[in-house]
Amino acid sequence: MRYSKTVLALAFLLAGTITVAAQQPAEQRAALNEAAIGLDARGAPAIEARLLTTVLNGSDDSPVTNVRLVMKNTSANFFTYATGLATFYDSGAVRCGEGLFKVEALAQGESSETDTPGLRLRCTPASWRIVATDLLIRAADTAKETATAPPPVEPVVEKPAPLNFIISIDGQQYPIQVNNPMVLRLGNRNRKIVLRNVP
Repeated sequence: MRYSKTVLALAFLLAGTITVAAQQPAEQRAALNEAAIGLDARGAPAIEARLLTTVLNGSDDSPVTNVRLVMKNTSANFFTYATGLATFYDSGAVRCGEGLFKVEALAQGESSETDTPGLRLRCTPASWRIVATDLLIRAADTAKETATAPPPVEPVVEKPAPLNFIISIDGQQYPIQVNNPMVLRLGNRNRKIVLRNVP
């Protein structure tokens, strides 16, 4: 009985793992002369990269330490900051180098040249890919995304009456405050006027 419960639990765990893996979009590898596509958090294409460095003959003794890329914003958002990884694979699909890239202020459809400092490419790669790790969009673009959602219902709240008023008597203006008495001379008598809130 215990053995069958263990097998059943492993089957559910394996099925869940396969389901989660199938739902995760993955960046595809591209040939060195093709553009590599980086996806955003929703799995939509966000950036595209092309290699400018054409000689990529690295080895363990003499690794390639930097390559030049042209990054293009293919999304509908303005990126104030975009970072990621450029990963290279040899002919056997084994990863043999990875470097970081960074681009600041990249408008929709705009391209920018950048590099991958810290790269240690130890092979002659056959393919590569990019993975966007940080895609920060402009606040105005964030507002556009939230504007498509219906606005939240706000409760109706009565606005309090202003605390300061002006009384005008025969063109003469007198300041008056709530619950603060004001004394006016009308004719030969002083009159006390008090403005109060209605309970």
